Amino acid sequence: MLLMLAQWLQGLSPDFGFLRVFQYITFRAVMAALTALLIGLVVGPRAIAMLRALKIGQPIRGYAMETHLSKSGTPTMGGVLILFAMATSTLLWFDLSNRFVWITLIVTLGFGAIGWVDDWRKVVNKDPEGMRSREKYFWQSLIGLVAALYLVFSISENSNARVLELFWAWVQSGFSLDLPPKAGLLLPFFKEVSYPLGVLGFVILTYLVIVGSSNAVNLTDGLDGLAIMPVILVGGSLGIFAYVTGNAVYAKYLLFPHIPGSGELMIFCAAMGGAGLAFLWFNAHPAQVFMGDVGALALGGALGTVAVIVRQEVVLAIMGGVFVVEALSVMLQVSWFKYTRRRYGEGRRLLKMAPLHHHFEKSGWKETQVVVRFWIITMLLCLLGLTTLKLR
Repeated sequence: MLLMLAQWLQGLSPDFGFLRVFQYITFRAVMAALTALLIGLVVGPRAIAMLRALKIGQPIRGYAMETHLSKSGTPTMGGVLILFAMATSTLLWFDLSNRFVWITLIVTLGFGAIGWVDDWRKVVNKDPEGMRSREKYFWQSLIGLVAALYLVFSISENSNARVLELFWAWVQSGFSLDLPPKAGLLLPFFKEVSYPLGVLGFVILTYLVIVGSSNAVNLTDGLDGLAIMPVILVGGSLGIFAYVTGNAVYAKYLLFPHIPGSGELMIFCAAMGGAGLAFLWFNAHPAQVFMGDVGALALGGALGTVAVIVRQEVVLAIMGGVFVVEALSVMLQVSWFKYTRRRYGEGRRLLKMAPLHHHFEKSGWKETQVVVRFWIITMLLCLLGLTTLKLR
């Protein structure tokens, strides 16, 4: 929005030539982060007070850690604050004609809406199950598949008009169409290695990445500040990848696929980082507000969508290793419990408690120790992921 205003003012008079700075993605990314941070810090206290007045407090289940019982009643659904600051800042600073930012925003807000309904049923309607698993996965799958079908052709072409043409060509070909190499699966640390996926393979991979990352972040969000800092770190790193793939010179030099328009995602990632830092101000231990599913599902979906657009699905798994391990810990715990119950008549556990962060709490780590150590691990993993920019 501000970019269009700056361009309009430049056209009116040469006196507004200094507004050319708005053309630089890096400038707008910095301003987007600062804007989101400021919005979050200003709106945060009012939002928390409103949530407290509405008695939207976090219920603590009976089998939860004893140390968490004191958190009962802490305002939840604070993810609304993140989404508001992030979306507002993004709309102010990005190029409104950019289709990649729009689809990312739609996916983010779509998953946020699912999380909002889930939280609302749990907290306001006093339904401990919230949105039923089948219903939740249905809506997640619907959004993920629609996004995947759009992205498979959007990444391959440079305009929405060409996207429609390519989609029609795919239908006419009997759903068998070769995609350009940049739509293949890229492997980090290897030069020009791209495995062709085809339309179906791309859609399946994209669906798994978006829905999987959304649920992985949601499972990680169990301690004060645990999920939001890794989201900020991974999102910021993906913003760098977006800047590289969106720049023809840098993409060619670093042997990355050039995806015109993807650079604008750096602004989205910066806004997400700024909004996340503002939320962390209130979510740091002891938390004044919790993110809730409305924030966790949305942020996870956002990370997955950005990673798909910049063709860094594998790197996302590396940098978001904490999210991956947290999700795997739940899957393994549940699978092993069900298997041993069938085999031995009683369920057995691999971990003292799942997700993994609760296992470490049960092992004697303090909550702040778990959180900060997971942050450190994420920092190291993000640095490892960023090395793939050059080590190829």
